[in-house]
Amino acid sequence: MNISIITVGKLKEKYLKDGIDEYKKRLSRYCSIDVIEVPDEKAPETLSEKEEEQVKVKEGQAILRHLKDGSYAIALDLKGKMLSSEEFSTLLGDLGLSGNSNIAFVIGGSLGLSQEVLTRADYKLSFSKMTFPHQLMRMILLEQVYRGYRIMKGEPYHK
Repeated sequence: MNISIITVGKLKEKYLKDGIDEYKKRLSRYCSIDVIEVPDEKAPETLSEKEEEQVKVKEGQAILRHLKDGSYAIALDLKGKMLSSEEFSTLLGDLGLSGNSNIAFVIGGSLGLSQEVLTRADYKLSFSKMTFPHQLMRMILLEQVYRGYRIMKGEPYHK
């Protein structure tokens, strides 16, 4: 299976880079992982709704340029479906069995995802009702993908 993570913004923190590299290394025995960073739009702290929408649209256009035709797109969205680790593992397994060998996870910027990206998504996934920094979400996602493969293969994992 080929997994892409399309995410807004560059990763700056070394501890997150180290954690992400570790999970990419662990996942290399199960799938191929590609992380694609699209530029985040610079925006002041206070924006009008219209300005926020403009930022999300620009970031969304950059995301959509990297979403390949035929990829199964999973958008990380606060309004998405929440799954247990076991249910997430089943989703990954079912996607592979149904011929979806290219999965693209999409992580928006600090303002979230544009409506155009959400419309393109085949599945909307929420990790929590809480908000997480989008840079940290990369590592959380990779950990859950790794855990999902361990569950799928019947290998031990921390419960």
